[in-house]
Amino acid sequence: MSAIEPTPAATPVPGIDGARIGVITFPGTLDDRDAARAVRLAGAEAVSLWHADASLQDVDAVVLPGGFSYGDYLRAGAISRFAPAMTAVVDAAKGGMPVLGICNGFQVLTEAHLLPGSMVKNDHLHFVCREQSMIVENARTAWTNEFRRGQQIKIPLKNQDGQFVADERTLDELEGEGRVVFRYDGWNPNGSRRDIAGITNDRGNVVGLMPHPEHAVEPGFGPASADGPRSGIDGLTFFTSVLSSLVHA
Repeated sequence: MSAIEPTPAATPVPGIDGARIGVITFPGTLDDRDAARAVRLAGAEAVSLWHADASLQDVDAVVLPGGFSYGDYLRAGAISRFAPAMTAVVDAAKGGMPVLGICNGFQVLTEAHLLPGSMVKNDHLHFVCREQSMIVENARTAWTNEFRRGQQIKIPLKNQDGQFVADERTLDELEGEGRVVFRYDGWNPNGSRRDIAGITNDRGNVVGLMPHPEHAVEPGFGPASADGPRSGIDGLTFFTSVLSSLVHA
């Protein structure tokens, strides 16, 4: 059997040649290299950022990747929230920089109060790993503008602290303001309130979600799709979307 040839990088979005997207590594991060590869496949330069450094190295956007930062020993994302790099991320996000938090990165964003709510243990108290269908509820954010509202997408999910919770007032605000970005489709894998899989801030530049788009960016390695096994590349659209948002910023 011949080896699968790596997919060449996507053609860079016109007008954004040289875009630099930072990927932060915390102790316990697992998916930083996957996120960096997704950035490169979208046509941008991936810049490795270390949690203990206060500088974001003049990047145009930031990804907080998945993993188990600090082993989730206190609370998922709670320790990483105090990293020097996160002080810079909070300031940059408030200034409009696009920030994507994936799984543990989503947890960090809630702990840093860039996104509301909290992440707690899955309602069934087990780690879950599966190909997850979602519905795109908001296609206007920096990270989703190349999707269509109502579009069904499929990307991998893997977590044990993936249950999104918030009080009813916060949930109503998220729904009323169109800040629910993704909703689980078919089955809620972790008990998240109102089947919420991802949310955004009021400005639309900060997005957090539990499933992993960086694991669905090239044929041969993604979820099953209508084109066959492991052919799904819905995750790549997150990264091309942010390049489009930078063009039109």
